[in-house]
This record gives sequence, C-alpha cells and structure tokens, in this order.
Amino acid sequence: MTEPRSTSSPARFGLTDPRAEEILHAGGWWRGGPVEGAELVLGALSRSPDPDLALHTLERLREAAGDRWPAIAEALNTDGGFRGRLIAVLGSSTALGDFLTANPDEWTRLTSESPPDPDYTAHLLRAVEEGPGEVRKLRRAYRGLLLDIAAADLGHLVQPEIAEPRYEQVAEQLSDLAAAALRASLALADKQVGKPSKLAVIAMGKCGGRELNYVSDVDVVFVADNDDDMPTATRLASTMMRIAGEACFEVDAALRPEGKAGALVRTLDGHIAYYKRWARTWEFQALLKARPIAGDEEVGRRYVEALAPMVWTAAGRENFVVDVQAMRRRVEDHVPKDIAERELKLGRGGLRDVEFAVQLLQLVHGRSDEALRSPTTMEALTALGSGGYVGRADAAGLAESYRFLRTLEHRLQLQRLRRTHTFPADDDRLALRWLARAAGLYPDGRRAAGDVLLAEFRRHSNRVRRLHEKLFYRPLLESVARVPTEAMRLTTKEATARLAALGYTAPDGALRHIEALTSGVSRRAAIQTTLLPVLLDLLANTPDPDGGLLAYRRVSEALADTPWYLRLLRDEGAVVERLAVVLSTSKLVPDLLVRAPEVLRLLSDTASLAHRNPTEVGTSLRSAVGRHADLTQAVAAARSLRRHELLRVACADLLGLIKVEEVCAALSGVWLAVLQSALDVALRSSDGTPPPATIAVVGMGRLGGRELGYGSDADVLFVCEPRNGATDAEAVKYASGIAEAVRRLLAAPSQDPPLVVDADLRPEGRNGPLARTLDSYRAYYAQWSEVWEAQALLRASNVAGDEDLGRRFCEMVDPVRYPKGGLDPAMVREVRRIKARVDAERLPRGADPMTHTKLGRGGLADIEWTVQLLQLQHAGDAPRLRTTSTTEGLAYAAELGLISTADAEAMTAAWLLATRARNAVTLVRGKPTDQVPTSGRELASVAAALGYPQGTDPGEFLDDYRRTTRRARTVVERIFYDGG
Repeated sequence: MTEPRSTSSPARFGLTDPRAEEILHAGGWWRGGPVEGAELVLGALSRSPDPDLALHTLERLREAAGDRWPAIAEALNTDGGFRGRLIAVLGSSTALGDFLTANPDEWTRLTSESPPDPDYTAHLLRAVEEGPGEVRKLRRAYRGLLLDIAAADLGHLVQPEIAEPRYEQVAEQLSDLAAAALRASLALADKQVGKPSKLAVIAMGKCGGRELNYVSDVDVVFVADNDDDMPTATRLASTMMRIAGEACFEVDAALRPEGKAGALVRTLDGHIAYYKRWARTWEFQALLKARPIAGDEEVGRRYVEALAPMVWTAAGRENFVVDVQAMRRRVEDHVPKDIAERELKLGRGGLRDVEFAVQLLQLVHGRSDEALRSPTTMEALTALGSGGYVGRADAAGLAESYRFLRTLEHRLQLQRLRRTHTFPADDDRLALRWLARAAGLYPDGRRAAGDVLLAEFRRHSNRVRRLHEKLFYRPLLESVARVPTEAMRLTTKEATARLAALGYTAPDGALRHIEALTSGVSRRAAIQTTLLPVLLDLLANTPDPDGGLLAYRRVSEALADTPWYLRLLRDEGAVVERLAVVLSTSKLVPDLLVRAPEVLRLLSDTASLAHRNPTEVGTSLRSAVGRHADLTQAVAAARSLRRHELLRVACADLLGLIKVEEVCAALSGVWLAVLQSALDVALRSSDGTPPPATIAVVGMGRLGGRELGYGSDADVLFVCEPRNGATDAEAVKYASGIAEAVRRLLAAPSQDPPLVVDADLRPEGRNGPLARTLDSYRAYYAQWSEVWEAQALLRASNVAGDEDLGRRFCEMVDPVRYPKGGLDPAMVREVRRIKARVDAERLPRGADPMTHTKLGRGGLADIEWTVQLLQLQHAGDAPRLRTTSTTEGLAYAAELGLISTADAEAMTAAWLLATRARNAVTLVRGKPTDQVPTSGRELASVAAALGYPQGTDPGEFLDDYRRTTRRARTVVERIFYDGG
C-alpha cells in the first residue's frame, strides 16, 4: 500500500527536485514544513509552469542579490502582483531568469509600485544618452522592457487576481518595443556615421502589422530621400542593422526590391519604379503590412502613400492567381515532413494558413472596401467577418484558434528566447506539461495537463485547416447559393471576384454551378455544401477549373439518385482529390463516369485502380457476358464492362499511376475480351444446327501488337475453315454472317466511345469477302500478295475464336511476312515509295507535321515503318525479330547489331512519347485525335495528363516532344531512307 504523501513535503507544492527543501529553507520559507506566512510564496511556486525551475532560479537570484535579498523576500511575501509576475517569469523563461540573476537590481521593475514605462522609445534613448558602452546599455534596457511585457503576460498564471492581457495587446507591445529599439539603434548609428540623412525605416511583416513575436527577425525596408543622400543613408542603415543585431534582435532587409541581391537602400522613386515594373505578387502581399517606424517621418509617409494604391490593385494583375498558387505550394513544400504535424507556423492548420487566407481575401476585396486594409491579421479578420466576406462564426472560430496558436508560439519562444515554432512531440511528456501550464491549461479530472494540451492543439489545428480550406468559398456558398442573413451576404460581384482570384475564368458560370449544386434544404445539398469548398480549391490547382466544375456538376446531377455517391466523396478524401484531377483534365472521363459510377470507389484504392491483370479482366468480362442468353443484353453487358475498364485505365493514366506500356496492354486486353465475347454471343445465337465452319479472328495493326490507344479501332482478319461436311462456300457464307454480326453489334450507336471492327486489311480490301478460308488466304498470299500486305501481316496475331485455326493462319503467313533472304532492292524501294506517299498525302490539311503524333516527323508511323522494314529485310533469317511489338522489335534489332543501341533508344523514346501524347490528347478532348495542341488550356491539360507539374510552362512539354521526335526523325531518315 502506498504511503500517503506528507503534508509537510515540498512535493505538495509541485516541487519534485531533491534539493527543494534545502532551497526553501535557505530562502526562509521552510523549517521542516512551511514557515508561517510562506504559504503565499509556496502556492505561487505550485502554480508556476515549472515550479522546480522557478525555485532554482529564485535561489540563484537570492545568491546574486546579496544584501538586496531581504527586500526581494519582503516583496514576495507582501506584494501579490510582484510575486505573481516574478515567479511566473522564473518558471517560464530560463533566459529572462538569467537576465534577472545577472542584473539583480532589475527586480524592482516588477513591483506593483513600478508600473512599466509606456514610452519605450524615450526609455531606450535615455538609457544610451551618456557615456561609453551604448550598445551594452541598449541591450540591457531592451531586455528589461521585454521582461516587463513577459511579466505582465504571464503573471495571471501564478496570481489569478492579475488581469490576463489579450494576445493582441502583447503583440502590440512587442511590436512597439521593436520599433523603439530600431529608433534607438538608428540614433546610435547616426552618432557613429556623423552625417545627417533623410532615411526612413519601413517596418514589414509582423512588426509592420503590430503582431510581433517575442523572438523574431524584424523585417524592414529602407528608403532614402534622394540619390545624393544614398551613400550616407546606406552607411546609416547598415550601421543601424548591426547595432540592433548586437543589442536586441536581427534586422532582416530581405523584403526589399530584388531581395538580398538588391541595394540595401533605394530612393522613393527607385522603389516606385521597381514596384510598377518588376515586383511580383508576393511583394505586394508583403506591402500589406508596411508602415513607417523610424527615421524621417515625411519620407516614410510619402513611401506608404505612393505604394498603397499598387497593393490594392494587385489582385487584377495578369498572373495574380498563378503567383498565389505557386506561393502556397512553396510554403507547404518548405516544411520538413518529420515535423509537419508539429509546425505551428508553416504546417497544415498552422499560423500561416490563417495569415495567408486573410491576406488573399484582403487583396481581393480590399480594392473596393477600405475597411479591410488593416495590416494586422486579427483586425483584418474581424473586418472580413463584419463585412460578410467570412461568416461571423467562422471568423470568431478562426480568431480563437489563431490566438491559441500564437500563445503557444509565444510561450515556446519565451522559454529560452529563441526563435522556434515547433510543438513538442507526443511522447515528450515533460515538455507537454510545461507548455500546457504556461498556456493556462491544467488537468480536467480525466486527462493530464499534457493530454489536455494535445487535444486542444489538434482541435485548433484541425479547425484552422478546415476553415482555411473553406474560407475562400464559404461566403460564396452562404451568400450566393444559400442566401444567408443580410449581415453575412456577399454580392454577386464580390463572389465573382473571389472565384476569379482562384483562377476561374468564367466566375459567373461557376457561381451558377455552385448555386445549382447547393440549392434547397435536402441532405444532398448539405453534403455538397461541405464538399465544394475543398473541391473548388482542388480544381483551382488544375489546368481547367471551369471545365472541372462543369464536369463535376454534370456527374453530380447524373448520380443524384445514387445513394453512396456523395457519402463516398465526403468520407474518402483521396476520392475527391483524384476526382478533381481527372474531371478537370479530361472530357472523356465525365462521359464515362455518369455511366460507370462504380469506378469512383476505385479512386481510393491505388492497387485496384492501377494494377489489374488484363487476363483476369478478360476472363471476368467473358464470364459476365456469358450469363446473358439474350443477344442484346449480352452485348450491353460487354459494353458496360468495357466502359468500366476504359474508365479505370483512363483514371489511372491521368493520375500517373501506370506506364504507357501498361495502358496499351490494358486497352488491348479489354478490346480482345470484348471481341471474344461478341464472337461468343454471335456463335451462340445460331439456330442450333452444327456450325458449318470454325472461325478465328486475327488481330492486325495495333490490336495485333497489343498497342491500342483510347481512340484506336480494331483491325482484324476473319479466317474460317469448313467443318461438319460443309463446302468452302458454305463456310465463307456462315463466317461472313458471323463477322458482320460482330461488327454490327459492336458498332451499334451508343453513348460510349465507338467499337469499330475494321477488316479493310483483308485481301482485296473492301472489295474482297469479309471472311475467307485458310486455304483461300494461302492461295491469295502465294499468288497476289504485294509488299504492303506482307508489311501489314507483321502485326498479325491470333486474338479471338478458334485458337488452333488462328495459330495455323499465323504460321501460314510467316513465309510471307518473314521472307527468306529479306526483300530485294525493288521491294525496298516500293516500301519507301509507299511511305513517302503516306507522308505527302495522308497528313490532314492544316496539321502541324512537328506535332502530329501519328504521321508527323519522328511520330508513330516513322518509327513503326522503320521497324517493319527491318523485319521484312532480316526476320526471315533472324527469328528474334519476329515480334508484333514495336518496342521489342527495336530492342531485338539493336541486340542483333542491325541498328545501334543509341538509335534504338532514340526511336523507342519517340514512340513511347508519341503514344502517350496521342492518348493524352484523346483523353483531354474526349475524342480520337492525333494532333497535339500547341497553345491554350488544352495544351496545359495535355501537359498535366503527361505528368508535368501544375504551374510548369506547358511549352516545356512541346519542347520535349519536338526535341525527342526530331532526334528520332534523324535516325529514321538514315535507317529507313538511306539504309543505314
């Protein structure tokens, strides 16, 4: 059984150090128990953030004070304000404790009879008026005033009757102290330089906004009156920075024009010229907080008056949205991943989320509403709420969380007077307990103080992130779509400006989509209201926000009666993020999605979305189709499953989850499965008599090579063989009927992408019979075959129907497509002549030969014809070349020494890039096309579909494409046309 704690133990007062009793005894507060009258001091220690630290520093102060200690001890016993302020500081800040022990005379400034001097500037100037050691004196005076502020800030933690100052009051005092320090530093610098100068010091950042931390660089910009004053002004500015850095804090002038690479001081005219011509968006955002703080008042006033109008027109700049989005990405990417969840300033749900959102809203709406033009975050947030730009409850919640996070930041920095923004780790119990008590949080009966702090930190961080994500949009939803109260309503004009600031080029149309999705009081509308803020933000970071929002509305309206649709989007964040990407990039995806919504579920599962085996897909499709006895229903089932698979592949492709080779294999696999299923259905629909023929379907072109794209047709040959005593004519008639039925069923009008079965590569082309017997093919190729037909047969492979017949067909044509000894010179010339004719006649009118993926220079046709010529010339004697795959053919040709490895790599790179680009263009435009767009949002969408990061100039993709295909074209001209 645990012994009860002794009431005479220092542990009763939270003191756990083994020396606590000894220290208390030496201080006169303990004689085997609390000395009479010492309960007030002991109680104050117990309420300190760190009682042991406070007691140890108190001992050091006692030793340093010498004969002054009795007066300090008396004040501790009798002056509640002094007791609370002193012990709170000693238990919160080792740095300020060190200052007091090094300067024990400073204790008097914390007594109730010595209120802090409100005129910081005069105080600091008096401190450095006479004698040597001005910088040292300034350092001590500055640290003393900082002690005053901290003591007033912390005293209520220990002595409840001390009024707790608001965060805003503390931040203003710290900012005013920084301003006074700069003025004193400038005064000392002026003495050292010895020449007069009309130099103005402009505060930026948190100091400019009067919301400074305890420990922070102070951002400034220097302005000189004229060019003649520049040398002296520059010396004065650099000297002031040095003095302030030695005595008080680092002075950072990196926000000046051109940053650290620019001149430290510029004239007013120089500043104006820079901001008119060269300044970027973030520099105008920084100017939101600019205010004259030291030096020549007239020059400072003229600076602000000249530049303020530029700040409030920045939102109309051409690249405003792009710059803001890029800045957001840089800020988020700056945070190391290992502390991202604990970063109070830059992390998700941190202080920068609040500040960035508030400043963006100010830039958008402050152009017409001067009430929003405050440099202080809290004042601006209050104005945004009062003006209806942000809901009042949201503004109040965001302000509460901002104050909480800033308070934590202040406490962490006070501990050692070091610049830090890192919240303690979950397992650092001592640090969590100290920070909780320093922030005024205590055990709640169920949880320890550290656990209370963790819960509060997460609650406020989550709230900040949630409100940050919604802050741009909630006013739009509440005031335009949901028509809230008059006090919270935004006008349509203001809502339009908000959407324009986010990158929507047709904000009026976007508002109509928002209103349609969120109107009414249904549960569906309520969930949409929750989803849209995040979705709008995600869409704003895509190449086509307007198209994405329109597609989202179409999909949402089409799936309005699908019960799980909105629930899935609400509960699965990855689905919303990925949906925004695919809807805003591709016109094909929305059309498929409204008819195959089940694919949405796969967006949250990368493995299911991107890594399905084509063979398994084909087996599943044939099995599903086989369950339908009715011909129409069976084909509809095949179409439905093909739609599902096409959408799955498209989504995985757009999200960068699969390679182009996998895309081609998957699309080819589903085509083969559909073709086989349709053939099964057609064969099953006969009248029940024994069929007069066996049928095989031979794939040609891209189907035969398993290289299909999204818009590819299926090139095939239908082969038959008589059976059950039938004649060749009966077999051909039956097989032709089956082939025609398959083509008709698959080509029937539908909302899905067409399924065209093209048999034009058959002997005699469209004039020949749709199906032939194996012997007829053999006879034709033996007597009539031309070199182009041998070339076409290079891709022939069995794809559906009777496997044995298909295999025998391929073996039969091997001597035709792989001639022994290769081609004679006349045939080689014929292949080249046909290719030249294709180049001259097939390229569509107006097409750009540099960016046409199929027939352009270095495009698909160039590479494929080159491989096929090599196969016709050498595959008869080199069996390894007998492949239907273009990339495999290139690799084998290099291994056999027919072409160099470098040439193979150049052509392979061009073929893969052209295939990817052709697929991307089809996805973006929603219809098959071979021409890469060269400008506009279509080009940006194609670049995004190919994996180029948002914000990258899409011209980089065009440059890459042209460079890659140009290299390949050089190789093709040498190998195909010149023969080596």
